[in-house]
Amino acid sequence: MYSNNSHPEIWLIRHGETEWSLSGQHTGRTDIPLTAAGERQAAEIGRYLAGRPFALVLTSPLRRAYETCRLAGYSGVAQIDPNLCEWDYGAYEGRTGVQIQESVPGWTIWTSPVPQGETIEQVAARASRVIERAAKAGGDVALFAHGHLLRILTACWLGLPPDAGRFFALGTASVSVLGYERETRVIARWNIAAQT
Repeated sequence: MYSNNSHPEIWLIRHGETEWSLSGQHTGRTDIPLTAAGERQAAEIGRYLAGRPFALVLTSPLRRAYETCRLAGYSGVAQIDPNLCEWDYGAYEGRTGVQIQESVPGWTIWTSPVPQGETIEQVAARASRVIERAAKAGGDVALFAHGHLLRILTACWLGLPPDAGRFFALGTASVSVLGYERETRVIARWNIAAQT
């Protein structure tokens, strides 16, 4: 259950494909389901993990993450953690970056305000609470969640500012692992497609 150097790992599992992940629409709190392809991807994650035991399994309460967790075979042991919800995109929910830039030139989620939504610092505070909870688990932890949240969580893990999450591309239905090299927090594996 532990990594080679006896430090627990945090396994990050991004949910499978949805209609909005395909179209590039910002999907924060809108509770949309997986596509048929997303359901197949979630089952592939289960085959990839092959029943690997975790000291703690946490999932976002949002359907796309919870269903990925269930189809991967971990819903029986998973606990719902609202801190794993995706970024609240407020007024930009359901819109693509290109659409937003038509009215706000140069806008990016990483560097610009999100009207009626969360600040990046608020998302980072939630991510840090998840890391603190994982640290108390006494073993490896699996997190079923969302792209931007997991990217910000990774930046927090590494001690970087939350907007450094922009450097960590993360596909749907991917598995990544945060761990240690000696005492230094590192990315052990990143953005692995479960199908390979």
